[in-house]
Amino acid sequence: MNDLLSALLLGIIEGLTEFLPISSTGHLLIAQHWLGARSDLFNISIQAGAILAITLVYRQRLWQLATGLGEAATRLYALKIAVAFAVTAVVGLPVRLLGWELPDTVTPIAWALVLGGVWMLIAERISEGKPPSDALTWKVVVAVGLAQVLAGVFPGTSRSAAAIFMALLLGMNRKPAAAEFVFLVGIPTMFAASGWALMETVLDGGAGDEDWASLGVAFVAATLTGFAAVRWLLGYIATHSFRPFAWYRIGLGVALLLGLPAGS
Repeated sequence: MNDLLSALLLGIIEGLTEFLPISSTGHLLIAQHWLGARSDLFNISIQAGAILAITLVYRQRLWQLATGLGEAATRLYALKIAVAFAVTAVVGLPVRLLGWELPDTVTPIAWALVLGGVWMLIAERISEGKPPSDALTWKVVVAVGLAQVLAGVFPGTSRSAAAIFMALLLGMNRKPAAAEFVFLVGIPTMFAASGWALMETVLDGGAGDEDWASLGVAFVAATLTGFAAVRWLLGYIATHSFRPFAWYRIGLGVALLLGLPAGS
């Protein structure tokens, strides 16, 4: 397949799956099996496109937070974003340095997809039995930070799924409110993770032979599709459950374990 076309498809896949609770890692693994493996710099860059997309989606909310720090409620919300990010950084950095992470290979990702799907079904059933609430407690804040670390240790878990469902289980069970907080926390988290990975890649000399045209195409594709995917998801979850995503994860994970799409 033409290299630019395969880069375009990979960028689209990253943008569509990064923020949906279905695991971008699992989908990119399958896609790169057929479209060819890419460099670490390429994978980091298309994730940066997804980060740019979520930043654009929440540009007005971010501006409101930045300019409204004189108000106690806004200042507290911003502090909670900072604390959730700090929890992820303080716990996640030692985990990363110690190498506590499962490999990006079919079997662990497939199991993470299946178990994550089952967890989503159970968590949504439990959260639906509680009174509706958008209360952002400190318990939710810390749990969202820890959930992001969990997703980093177990590729295929989905950062957004792990964090959103922790919030739902702990009482913040209005989905749009939970998703907004998780996505806002995800902006500094993903910027930091991508920046760290980029630094490691450049220091290791991994940028020398990069196909910059393909990388640019994939970056733009990830940004545009990521923007559309998040806008769609926010509208969808306002009136629908996450169950279709859970069943999709379970089906994909089982197919991977049977060796159907990936052939391994």
